Amino acid sequence: MTKFKLVILIGLILFGANQVNAQLENFRSKSSIGVIVGGSYYIGDLNKYDHFKNTNLSFGLIYRYHVNSRLELRTSLRYGRVEAYDSESERPDQIARNLSFESPLYEVTGGLEFNYLNYKLGNKDYFFTPYMFIDIGLFKMNPQTEYNGEMVELQTIGTEGQNSDLTEKNSYSLTQLVVPFGVGFKINLGERAAFSLEYGIRKTFTDYLDDVGKGVYLNRTELAEQNGNIAAVLSDRSPSDIQMTGQRGNAETKDWYSMFGVMLTFSLGNPDICYYR
Repeated sequence: MTKFKLVILIGLILFGANQVNAQLENFRSKSSIGVIVGGSYYIGDLNKYDHFKNTNLSFGLIYRYHVNSRLELRTSLRYGRVEAYDSESERPDQIARNLSFESPLYEVTGGLEFNYLNYKLGNKDYFFTPYMFIDIGLFKMNPQTEYNGEMVELQTIGTEGQNSDLTEKNSYSLTQLVVPFGVGFKINLGERAAFSLEYGIRKTFTDYLDDVGKGVYLNRTELAEQNGNIAAVLSDRSPSDIQMTGQRGNAETKDWYSMFGVMLTFSLGNPDICYYR
């Protein structure tokens, strides 16, 4: 190889490396990562209407990619916990049913964030905006309840006769599709950080976050023979002299949960002052 060709090759390699580095820097300048701390609660058969009731701590991580001044891509990983108790209801039928549950929630989602105003992290002129978001993802649940001083996992025991001859139902999946959506407000804290407030509600496609689905109350004796005494007891925790009948829950609606809180996000690269990028 001649010296001229060698110089050209080295030049091309350096140019390519410079271009790759420029693209990486541009990617970093449009990227931010942050932490989320807040609360989570549930709406379903054991808590039909009371938002924020039995709120538990939630937290997670969020990544945002700035597409332009009005649009950001986002992905998040979150943990939360939900719980509810028939004993806290004002409805006599729920108090008699006497069910309860709690469940951890592990959620991974990705989606879009729409800014109402022009916004860019680090920009002094376009430094705040309300926004809305919509995501799609998966969450993992594990409904449990307290029995004789211990927590019992409900999915495996079949409180509505799952995996028995009494119904045609199989066990529900603990991993489910979820569609989070909601609103927020964000404001820059200097050139490299931003603070956000966000509230989101989660549309699920399961009625078993609380282990109460569209099944009917089964005869306790028959259920005990098929799925065991614990399944029979936890399927209907009303007084022993009462035999509940009909649907255990509302068969027409699915369960929902919410995650909300505050975020602190940080730019991964040098701030880009051009808000149109």
